[in-house]
Amino acid sequence: MRTIIKLISSCFFLGYFPFMSGTIASLAGVGLYLLIKDNHAIYVVLTLIIIILGFLTCGKAEDIFGKKDSRKIVIDELAGMLIALYLLPFRLSYLIVAFIIFRILDILKPYPLRRIENLKGGCGVMLDDIGAAVYTNIIMQIIVRYFIK
Repeated sequence: MRTIIKLISSCFFLGYFPFMSGTIASLAGVGLYLLIKDNHAIYVVLTLIIIILGFLTCGKAEDIFGKKDSRKIVIDELAGMLIALYLLPFRLSYLIVAFIIFRILDILKPYPLRRIENLKGGCGVMLDDIGAAVYTNIIMQIIVRYFIK
């Protein structure tokens, strides 16, 4: 069971990358987005499955790795990137901007994300990235609708 938790929480061991594991997992989220973007039902179901798996495994993964929100836990970035890109029209420029905004918000953790990150277990690990993703999506929706014609 420990191996399955490591496998899921690290997104098939992407979290074991020696540097920028969160960025690597976010890029994997972009790749997954590119594969499923044209099928709304699959996109929603797969995103929800990833979110649920994150909530179920992240707290246990923290225990296994012996650290709060270990760098090896990156399922939150994968889920976050899918949320950040949800319902955005496909353009490479949108992908790039959304990716950059999401990474910045995930790192800076604007209010109240820093406080949310302190929640115990899987909730703290997942919810701060979900929050950063929602912020990113809102920013992108505004940019697409009001600033890019």
